[in-house]
Amino acid sequence: MTGLWIPEVYRDREESLRLLRTYFTRRRERGDLWYSGAHFERLDGGGDRAGVADRFTADDLVAVTMLSVQVKPHGAVDLLTDPEGHWHRLLSAIPRGARLEDPASDALVAPGGPAWELWERLADPAKTYPAKPDGGGPVVAGKLLARKRPHLVPVYDERIKALFRRPRTDRTFWADLAAALRADGGAFRADLAEVRAEAGIGEEIGVLRVLDVIGWMHQGERERAAGAH
Repeated sequence: MTGLWIPEVYRDREESLRLLRTYFTRRRERGDLWYSGAHFERLDGGGDRAGVADRFTADDLVAVTMLSVQVKPHGAVDLLTDPEGHWHRLLSAIPRGARLEDPASDALVAPGGPAWELWERLADPAKTYPAKPDGGGPVVAGKLLARKRPHLVPVYDERIKALFRRPRTDRTFWADLAAALRADGGAFRADLAEVRAEAGIGEEIGVLRVLDVIGWMHQGERERAAGAH
């Protein structure tokens, strides 16, 4: 038993497959992919590839726009130039291969850990740090971290919060998701990996992103259906 309620859509293999394939393969009439977010983790080889993993790049800032958020110009300069050295310091403290389901990663995402501090410096919901980059915030912070460490930090926005029935102020989603991925011998994580393989979207798409896409697409369809009535 974990603190994370798992929505029923994740137990519906056919529906999960449909949502994943739609997101990653649907194309516009001109031939390019319908959902710009399908490029999020793949742009320029990914934000966690060797050589760029420990600093923010222009490609990272472009990538988050594909998930419908953006950093303001002055904030972008801050992230790219890292004038106080916080971004490199904290990213360097988070191994590229760190995975949320690995208990060894708990210290990285726990309060006081480098991923937690990085999120707080980017999001600053409690004004803990005085120099949050312009245009930052919880959702932007989460998507930047998901770009840099896609196997450790999940994309988390209002749709996912609503679908998973999370509290308004949610400081435990990472820990609760980690517990869910480990429960029952990793059964939930294995299910996500299996549906990824069956959908044929590529193993470079991490299981955290599989979880996000299924949930984001499903909740979006629910909201549109509710709005149509």
